[in-house]
Amino acid sequence: MSTAIFFDSELQDRALQLVQLYRGLGLNLATAESCTGGLVAALLTEVPGSSAVVERGFVTYSNEAKTAMLGVPAALIANHGAVSEEVARAMADGALQHSRANIAVAITGIAGPGGETPGKPVGLVHFACATRGRETLAVAHRFGDLGRSHVRRAALMVVLDLLTAAAG
Repeated sequence: MSTAIFFDSELQDRALQLVQLYRGLGLNLATAESCTGGLVAALLTEVPGSSAVVERGFVTYSNEAKTAMLGVPAALIANHGAVSEEVARAMADGALQHSRANIAVAITGIAGPGGETPGKPVGLVHFACATRGRETLAVAHRFGDLGRSHVRRAALMVVLDLLTAAAG
């Protein structure tokens, strides 16, 4: 059984709409991804003309990468865990600080099948969206233990919603 993520027509259509929205508004974005491993950036850059919108993407799967590439304090990760609202916010803020983007989105979670800890089940994903001049927003979703592909695809849908709302 294949667990590979593929960009179905729904995801592709939503990505196209987002890229068109951002192009029309003159906005660009950065991604800071952990459990999605670059899928958000990959999905968006499948759209022709996305180079006007996608400024850069950070894949920060390890805690060390979160610290080195985004400036997330190691103490923050030690105190709250990599899968936390606090770290998601710091990742989004770091992506803004280390780019020329107007908006940055961050994703950190437990796609499974392992990795859960007390209070942090498989399928828990934290998201944050940082916009220059605005407060960083954060949300969390529990997608359940339905497999890595399910969790990662569901995370893509949430990110598209967050980025669409951030443009408004």
